[in-house]
Amino acid sequence: MGLPQLLWGRLTGSGKKLRQGLGVDILRRTVSSIEGEEVDLAEYKDKVLLIVNVASKCGFTPQYKALEALHEKYNHEGLRILGFPCNDFGSQEPGSHDEIKAFCAATYRVGFDLFAKTSVKDPRAESLYGSLISREENGNLGGAITWNFTKFVVGRNGRVVARAEPPMRPDDPLLVGLVQEELAKK
Repeated sequence: MGLPQLLWGRLTGSGKKLRQGLGVDILRRTVSSIEGEEVDLAEYKDKVLLIVNVASKCGFTPQYKALEALHEKYNHEGLRILGFPCNDFGSQEPGSHDEIKAFCAATYRVGFDLFAKTSVKDPRAESLYGSLISREENGNLGGAITWNFTKFVVGRNGRVVARAEPPMRPDDPLLVGLVQEELAKK
C-alpha cells in the first residue's frame, strides 16, 4: 500500500498533522515576487509545488534548511518551492524584502522562489492565501493558518492535494513521500 491517506484529526508523529484532499486550482492567480514583479502562477503548470509561509525569526525558521534540501534534491524532477514571507504571527518577519533575501541567502543559501511579504490571515489574506484558507474554495484543506511554515502541496494539475501544519518538517517521510507520489504523476 502506498502513502496512507491521512484525514484531518489523525496524528502523524508527535502532533504533526497532514490533511489530504482535492483543493483549489491555484494556477489562476498572480502574486508578486520578492523583487516586486508580477508572477502568473500558470508559469508553474506541470510542476509540483510546495507553498510555504515563511519567517526569519520563528522557532520553525530552521525548516528553511530542509526546504532548500528538498529544492536541491527534487528541482530537476519538477518540484518548485514557493516561499511567502509572512509577518502575521508574532511579527516574526519584520524585515524589508532586501533584508529577507539577504537573510535567506546568507543563512540558508535559499535557491527556491521567494515572493513578496504576504498576509495569510483572513480577512487580510492576499488572493492566493485567501483561496488556500477558504473552506468554500479549498474544502477540507482550507481553514485558518495558525502559524508560520504551514505547507500546501500542489499537484502538477495546479490543484492543492495536501496541507501540512507547521510542526511537520519539510523532510518528514510522510510529506516527502507525498511529494514523490505527485512528482511521479506525469
